[in-house]
Amino acid sequence: MKLVHAPDHRGHDPRFFLVRGRPAGRSAEQPARADMLLAGARRLGLDCVEPADHGHFPRAAVHDPRYLAFLATAWERWQALPDAGPEVVANIHPVGPPGGYPEAIVGQAGLHMADTACPIGPQTWHAACAAANSAAHAAALVMEGERAAYALCRPPGHHAHAAQAAGFCFLNNAAIAAQALRARHARVAIIDVDVHHGNGTQDIFWRRADVLTVSLHADPAHYYPFFNGYAAERGAGPGEGFNVNLPLPLGTGDEAYMAALEIALDAVRGFAPGALVVALGLDAFAGDPLRGMALDTACFARIGAALARLDLPTVLVQEGGYLAPELGDNLASALGGFLGAA
Repeated sequence: MKLVHAPDHRGHDPRFFLVRGRPAGRSAEQPARADMLLAGARRLGLDCVEPADHGHFPRAAVHDPRYLAFLATAWERWQALPDAGPEVVANIHPVGPPGGYPEAIVGQAGLHMADTACPIGPQTWHAACAAANSAAHAAALVMEGERAAYALCRPPGHHAHAAQAAGFCFLNNAAIAAQALRARHARVAIIDVDVHHGNGTQDIFWRRADVLTVSLHADPAHYYPFFNGYAAERGAGPGEGFNVNLPLPLGTGDEAYMAALEIALDAVRGFAPGALVVALGLDAFAGDPLRGMALDTACFARIGAALARLDLPTVLVQEGGYLAPELGDNLASALGGFLGAA
């Protein structure tokens, strides 16, 4: 297994974070996360490579062109406003379907940013592109014959919709990897084990039968992203039945989680894909600062081993997992479990 990682992520260093109506200082999605993850992965002796620049196409294959243009120019245009703050943070959102596309950067921010947890700073676009390149490069390695590759992506991506940033995410790295794998495989499956529902990934593949999306996550009735991730959401049109949500109670522990994972694995086996993308969140850990579930470090090895036993070419894409002392341990556990069973 190769580890793909771009140090350019450091330029994205969000400073604005709003929690229950109060500014809460730095976001939980900090550059130090990647340092801890990298240290954890290197314990396994993985060969670390920097991604090539895969250009515009992988991003454009899953994201709306106006959204990509917005991300590329938003910070500079925001700074041209009088008395602008240091980061782009939307303060207005459309109610109902928009009647037109606004020219003003304030209106575009409201349209293309679903919440306040995705502030755009001077290097956010560059960092998001580097993360997308990491996912695309890992997919290319797998298509070239590697059995598995791990993309240490930062910022993460599974809350990014086709045309909206949300929840620390700008470009949907897992979707980019899955779409790239479609060049070789007629069917690709995505399993998302992050504590949060992969709502952006669901949105991107909602009407498609060639990519199965499966997400295990904390019940959105009580947890972000709140509006999506319910079991009744199954896809639409040609994609009906190709979206599987497994919401779990807050505080779910190891055994209940592993039982739900077996349901997810059965869905993948029934789909019979040619390749697998794992949206590898580590924030279901009991000590994660976002505290949605209660898995222990050893459980991540069990998750990794179960995913490896699908015996599919696999791209593992880093999603959540925040600043806890055990973050690197949790990644080493997950990747070690995968390698041990592969």
